Amino acid sequence: MVDTVNSLAARLHEVMVEFLTKGPAAAGTAGFHDVVARATALGPDGTWLVAAGHASLGSLAGAHGQTEQAIFHLDAAVTAGYNDCVALHVAHLRPLHHDRRFQALYGRMRITQADLDEFRWLHQEMQIMSQDAQQAAVDNIGRLDTGVSPLPQAPLPTREPNTVGVLITRIELAAVQTGLQRVVMKNEFQRSAGNTSLSLIDDTWDYARARRDAWDADELDTRRLRAAEARAFVARPGAGTTLTACPPLGSITYPS
Repeated sequence: MVDTVNSLAARLHEVMVEFLTKGPAAAGTAGFHDVVARATALGPDGTWLVAAGHASLGSLAGAHGQTEQAIFHLDAAVTAGYNDCVALHVAHLRPLHHDRRFQALYGRMRITQADLDEFRWLHQEMQIMSQDAQQAAVDNIGRLDTGVSPLPQAPLPTREPNTVGVLITRIELAAVQTGLQRVVMKNEFQRSAGNTSLSLIDDTWDYARARRDAWDADELDTRRLRAAEARAFVARPGAGTTLTACPPLGSITYPS
């Protein structure tokens, strides 16, 4: 099968989901290296995917305290068009802020105000999705009904970005949404199946409470869905589309 930009973007999404659901130890970094190699072979059209692969590898290296590898991959990512200055303020990359090489690569990035607005929203949504998944796990403890509650997701932005770096972070958010949804649904199906089995063998099963749990869950699901829809990204009128330097290093607070 011949690689295309679309097929490799889908592959990148798959690699990110695998990493999120299986964890770093099980997933490893081979998938990201594979994306970089195959995207490089696509030429200029695949450059932003090269940037995506290097950015992921750089972030992973930073998380493991591997400064040299982190700088190498992040520098390659910026060279290929990476410009998510918000992502470079995540906690595990802050120790690199004092490295002159990191300061230099950060200083090479260019961004528009409109894209910066979206970067902030994308990372905020990743945090909200993670919090929602954790809260859903708590809310579903002790439910006796057999219904299944999916994790609502805000729609991905559809505006035409000014820089290709936005496409990378959109894929990252989509991967977070997919990965968390899979985890939540796996737990939900297990709970539902368990309740079905118990209701068949337990003569004292509380069917009245199970019905109330189902009604409560439906109401909560509706509220969560509306909240997710309300979080949809809305471009700020008048947000600049001229390329400028990123905000000063250290001036961005990563969403929490």
